[in-house]
Amino acid sequence: MSWTDERVELLKKMWGEGQSASQIAKELGGVTRNAVIGKVHRLGLSNRAASTTTAPKAEPKAKAAPKAEPKPTPKESVAAKPVEATEQRPSNVTPLRRQIIPAGQPLPPQPSANEISPEALARVNEIEKKAKKLTLLELTEKTCKWPVGDPATDDFWFCGLPSQSGKPYCEAHVGVAFQPMNSRRDRRR
Repeated sequence: MSWTDERVELLKKMWGEGQSASQIAKELGGVTRNAVIGKVHRLGLSNRAASTTTAPKAEPKAKAAPKAEPKPTPKESVAAKPVEATEQRPSNVTPLRRQIIPAGQPLPPQPSANEISPEALARVNEIEKKAKKLTLLELTEKTCKWPVGDPATDDFWFCGLPSQSGKPYCEAHVGVAFQPMNSRRDRRR
């Protein structure tokens, strides 16, 4: 389908009349609603024609005296009261903002929902002292496949202790890798 001069003129006329892109596509035939929208934007027709009858502008009203706020009852919480635009924020409260970090810059440390408890970390450290320190080629179905160290260095190895039945890791590493949902949820709060 090509946009002939006649089709473009019909598009402009129907768009100016306030027809929807779907209605115009149906009338033209052979084009989709998205094709009509794209052509409208390329032609610079994105603003609809203003209606011929305009409502008279209302005269600005004089400012009314500010209403006295009702005193909160003991049941109402002061914290639940919405902050009005005229109220000042305490200086010790910083507004929450998303920090924009330029490309190539390291990300600031974030609290992780996957942090390991100190007890589990101590247990893992003890287990790793007893680990067999296997290479990738030495792993079997019955050995713990927990990686230790940086894979890009020569100090990289796998735990190698006997794994739990149906799990890829030994008992200590299963406790770190597979945590109950409620404990992970509690740490995020």
